[in-house]
Amino acid sequence: MRGKTAEDLKLLELLDPVAEAKGYAIVRLRLMGGAERRKLQIMAERPPKNGGDGDMNVEDCARLSRGFSEVLDPADPISGEYVLEVSSPGIDRPLTRLADFESHEGFEVKLELDRLAEGRKRFRGVLAGVEGDQVGIDLEGEEATAMIPFAWIIEAKLVLNDELMKRGAEQRAARIAAEQQHEQTSE
Repeated sequence: MRGKTAEDLKLLELLDPVAEAKGYAIVRLRLMGGAERRKLQIMAERPPKNGGDGDMNVEDCARLSRGFSEVLDPADPISGEYVLEVSSPGIDRPLTRLADFESHEGFEVKLELDRLAEGRKRFRGVLAGVEGDQVGIDLEGEEATAMIPFAWIIEAKLVLNDELMKRGAEQRAARIAAEQQHEQTSE
């Protein structure tokens, strides 16, 4: 899910080490557009193990973009012209790794599967955790938690609602307070 095509996955192999060396993790990579003008869109974050809260500010995006360009320019893995776009996954982020589903347990999500399950491919409900390689989702009107194999999920995104916005505001306030604390101790 971090990459859709074989070309995306090849680029991930090339760029994952760059992101990791700089203390970031690639959430999703998409190479879009036709042969004439393409866009390489990369969503990244500072993972918790690196002291991050999933956020990316403008300086982070610029730093990572420069690091990617240092590898992409000489390797030239993309034919033709392209624009590199590095961004934060945002508050209503895509969920692309099992760890994303774990860390967002209790939040509402939309899932799309690569096959029919219970007669449909799209589901909306509250994340109920992860068991092995299965994602739990509590669907409205259902008593039992539906367990969906992670491998079946082709798209997953958090639903923007008041609860998610509250979490985002709390994380932003904590980050600002930490930055202010750091500035005060640096003086």
